[in-house]
Amino acid sequence: MQLPKYALAAYDAEEPEHDQIWALCADAEDLFADPPPSERVRFELLGCAPEGRLAAALAHARAEGSAPLGLLALEILDKAGNRIDEWCLEDVRIVGDRPCARELSLRDISVEAREADSRRDHPGRPPLSPGYLLLGGRDEPYGRCRDLAHVSEPYAEPRPEPPLRLLGCSPRGALRTALDAGDEELGHAQILRLDAFGRALQYAVEGEITAWIPSAHGRGLVDLTLEPWSQRPPYAARAVWDLWWDGVPAEPNLWARCDTASRDFWLGTALTNRDGRIPDAAPGAAYHLDGRHITDEPGFYCALGEAVNGPGGYFGRSLAAFDDCLCGGFGAQWPFTVVWHDAHVARTCLGVTPHADGRPPAFEELLDHLAGKGIEVVLA
Repeated sequence: MQLPKYALAAYDAEEPEHDQIWALCADAEDLFADPPPSERVRFELLGCAPEGRLAAALAHARAEGSAPLGLLALEILDKAGNRIDEWCLEDVRIVGDRPCARELSLRDISVEAREADSRRDHPGRPPLSPGYLLLGGRDEPYGRCRDLAHVSEPYAEPRPEPPLRLLGCSPRGALRTALDAGDEELGHAQILRLDAFGRALQYAVEGEITAWIPSAHGRGLVDLTLEPWSQRPPYAARAVWDLWWDGVPAEPNLWARCDTASRDFWLGTALTNRDGRIPDAAPGAAYHLDGRHITDEPGFYCALGEAVNGPGGYFGRSLAAFDDCLCGGFGAQWPFTVVWHDAHVARTCLGVTPHADGRPPAFEELLDHLAGKGIEVVLA
C-alpha cells in the first residue's frame, strides 16, 4: 500500500492534531508552480542631482545606450527633510536622461526596474516634501530627486493555473461528514507535505475544496479538487521533499544533490523542522564546515547549518538571518570558530570581487562579515 505523501487539514489549524486532519492523500497533481517573473516597469526620476555610482552609470548609459545600476532605494522625505519611509527598485537599468524642464541644472532620468515589493503603493511624497534621497544597496549615496513618475505599460493577462488535485484521499472528520451529507461547500483547507512516518514535514498551500470524485487508487478513496488561495510551492520543493522523505536527514550533504533553487528551499525546510528544544552548545566551540559543495550562496548556509547542527541543520539562510542566529537559540553560542575545509571551492565559485547591489555576497565578503561578528574563520 502506498504511503500518503500529503495531509489535508483545517486551514486555520496552526499545528494540526489528529482530529484536525481531514484526509490523508497518496499524491497530488498540479501542486507545484514557480511564481512568474516580476514585471519590469519604466520609471522617471524627475529633477535628479545624481552622485556616486548613479552619476557614473548615467555617463555610461549616454555612451552605450543603457547601463546597469542594481538596487536603488528611495528614502521618502517629509517637509523638514527627515526620512519617513523607504521604497526600493531592483535590477535597475538606466535607459536615458534629459534636462529637467523645471530646472536645467537637474536631470530627468529614465530607468527600467522591478519593484522590490509590488504590493506596496507607489511611494508618493507628502505635501511640501523636497522629494527622495537616493541610495544604493549598502546605503551608498546616489544623490536626490524631486519626484518619481511611473510610466504605465500594458500588462499581459496572467495565464490561469489549473486547480490542483489530491489523489487517493481517505476522508475523515468534518470532510467525511460533508461528503456523506452531500454538501456542496466542502470547506477550506491547507495541504501539508508528510514524511514516510506520517509526520507533517512542511506546509504546502491552502485553498477551497471545490469538488470530489471516486478515486482509482482504491475503494472508498476520493480524489479532491482544490482551488488555491496562496502561492503554490515552487518546483524546487519537489526534490527537497523527496530527500526529506525519511525524515530529518541522517546523512550529511544530501543538499548537495540540489540545484541552487532547491538548496534555497532546503533552508526553509531545515528551519521549519529544527528542534528548538535542543540547547545551544557552549561558547568557544569549533565547527568544521565541509566546503566541497559550496558552489553558491545557499550552499554556504546549507553547509553552515550542518556544521553547527548536524545533517539537515539550520543556522541562517542570509547574512541577516545568520546574525539573528548569533543571538542564541539556534545551536551555537558566540564566540566560536569556523574551520572552513576546501575553501578554494567557494573562493572560485562565489568570486572575490563585488559585482553590483543585490547580488549574492562574494567569498571575501562572507569572510569579512564573519570576522565583523567576532567569528574566527580558519581556512583549511
